[in-house]
Amino acid sequence: MQYRTFGRLGWPVSEIGYGMWGMGGWTESDDTESRQSLQLAVDDGCTFFDTAWGYGAGHSEGLLGELVRANPDKRLYTATKMPPKNFKWPSKRGFTLDETFPPDHIREYTEKSLANLGLGRVDLMQFHVWEDAWARDERWQRAVDDLKREGLIGAIGISINRWEPWNALESLRTGQIDAVQVIYNIFDQAPEDELFPLCQELNIGVIARVPFDEGSLTGRLTKDTRWPEGDWRNSYFVPENLAASVERADALKPLVPAGMTLPELALRFILNHPAVSTIIPGMRRPTHVQANLGTSDGARLPADVMQQLRAHRWDREPTEWSQ
Repeated sequence: MQYRTFGRLGWPVSEIGYGMWGMGGWTESDDTESRQSLQLAVDDGCTFFDTAWGYGAGHSEGLLGELVRANPDKRLYTATKMPPKNFKWPSKRGFTLDETFPPDHIREYTEKSLANLGLGRVDLMQFHVWEDAWARDERWQRAVDDLKREGLIGAIGISINRWEPWNALESLRTGQIDAVQVIYNIFDQAPEDELFPLCQELNIGVIARVPFDEGSLTGRLTKDTRWPEGDWRNSYFVPENLAASVERADALKPLVPAGMTLPELALRFILNHPAVSTIIPGMRRPTHVQANLGTSDGARLPADVMQQLRAHRWDREPTEWSQ
């Protein structure tokens, strides 16, 4: 496992972290298998784990807390997210701080997350949605400062809305934000335009999420793929999105170097960017853990492959189904 410095916080984090959304209640998730996968990741050198209150109303947080307590000799970095008060994902233009993150709500859900985790402190607390219009509102800043001073959180971050990497730039310039979490993958290359250069300038940690584009970049989806009733992916991969995603993933397959898989190519593309501190693929099974963590070997994609992948950038605008 290779490690990177997490921005100005100086944390040495594994460049392949662990995204725990799928353990919060997705269909086919199993707590026993999840626990096995999490422990295997720790044993293989993974040190950064990302969850949220919204992942099963604290269920995923509970699994992370168990993991930390089961490994007292390991320095594991914990990250979670507070839900917006109106419980609407993503936020929309016009939402106010009073509707989403008033000071009392920030404290309430930090305390709830800590209770779920069973820990006295979380390393990184993140706003689970964000609007840059809130950047200069000192109320959230004072609330966060209080939590830091009391030792309840180590740092504060923003999880940026899907396909809106521009929607945090002013907030980063306040100097109050320690980390950003953003969708970045072979298709979603837009963070490279403005967000990553600013993060490098300000030395802000970057968490790359959705490395496989919710599954299309695994190469295993087809236009006929369906999920069990109640699975979130049914509402995301509506017919027009599923068809377009499968077609674009299929177009990538001829570019996969010999001896490599499409998921490995997807992770190595992200690792190529120096602004990225860690990637958080979802890993619900031990086989996923072994495959994903295996890409952290220090090797980089050849320049010609990277150049070819640039042509597969897919700039998208948020829609009703993109969530």
